[in-house]
Amino acid sequence: MAKPVKPEPKFFLRDDEYAKGLQYYSDRWFSGVDASKVAGEKSTDYLESAEAASRISRALSHVKLIFILREPVSRAYSNYLWTKMNGLETEDFATALKLEEQRERELPEKWKFTRPFSYFSRGLYADLLEPYFNRFMEHQLLVTRFEDIVERPRALAETVQRYIGVEPRPQDADGLGVINPSDRDDAGLPDDVRRDLAARYVEPNRRLAALLGPSFPMWTA
Repeated sequence: MAKPVKPEPKFFLRDDEYAKGLQYYSDRWFSGVDASKVAGEKSTDYLESAEAASRISRALSHVKLIFILREPVSRAYSNYLWTKMNGLETEDFATALKLEEQRERELPEKWKFTRPFSYFSRGLYADLLEPYFNRFMEHQLLVTRFEDIVERPRALAETVQRYIGVEPRPQDADGLGVINPSDRDDAGLPDDVRRDLAARYVEPNRRLAALLGPSFPMWTA
């Protein structure tokens, strides 16, 4: 995997990075990698960008892509906690949700590629995945669940490893623990806000189920 783990490459997302060219990308993130190795990188915001999908398809036509989706209500609240933890959010969650569209329109240029206040829209997975499904073959796309990192980590690791074509090593998933401090707990999410947000996701989740088919275990209400 591309090193260091932080910062993420975001090469196909950021205009300034992409302008440096593929040779820069290769040298910056994969210098010294043996040609026999399977190489990859993790940039979470690629999912949000149709432009990134287009750039990846042009540059890496045989790439294999993995998307890990979290139940959207919990994802939105975790996003809110992360933004608040980093000193960018001063509103309560319900107010922040109401302000989301306005904030997106008025977003400063410096936050163009981080979009810290996009709590609801980042959970519209069917819309976000569509550009990738339009540009890549089915065997190039693996969509899995974030919850499986906790509930069935070894099975998830083996699924990913078989998908990318390496010998299964499920023990690699042992001891993963908490990945993001803001993912620890959503007990602070008010019940009424949770219900309202879940209702907003009913139709988007139906479209996601239709896109992914029965092989993807949808979250229960």
